Amino acid sequence: MIIRKAEERDFDQIWHIFHEIVSAGETYAYPQNSSKEEAKKFWIETPRETFVAVDGDEVIGTYYLKSNQVGLGSHVSNCGYMVSSKARGKGVATEMCKHSQTRASELGYRAMQFNFVASSNKNAIKLWKKLGFEIVGKVPRAFNHSKLGFIDALIMYKWF
Repeated sequence: MIIRKAEERDFDQIWHIFHEIVSAGETYAYPQNSSKEEAKKFWIETPRETFVAVDGDEVIGTYYLKSNQVGLGSHVSNCGYMVSSKARGKGVATEMCKHSQTRASELGYRAMQFNFVASSNKNAIKLWKKLGFEIVGKVPRAFNHSKLGFIDALIMYKWF
């Protein structure tokens, strides 16, 4: 597996992963019926950079990196990660998160914040904690999970 900047040719595979995850309504707050065009805006056009984890020619994961806030909060980065269902449990998210922290530091960010981690996403929470993130806040019933209904959203943070 290698992690590299996403290229235009990668978007169809990114879309497949994005659609699979977002339409499930279990981890991201994007509309479950997000179109391919909306996904491109959310994942490719709006962030500062987007990366893919590839195995050969296959995109098995992707992440974006952007400023969490503008101006006086722009020293804190924000990322979102997605791994294809067939690549889960193989360390892809771990490697992407490590890569994103290195890249964020290279770009001058001093910290990373995850604004909206579904409290039911136990694997992600365990991984982010293992990689040094702390839960610094909880927003009660902020996420309308497709199966569980209203659940808490966590805010996780790491100073570099």
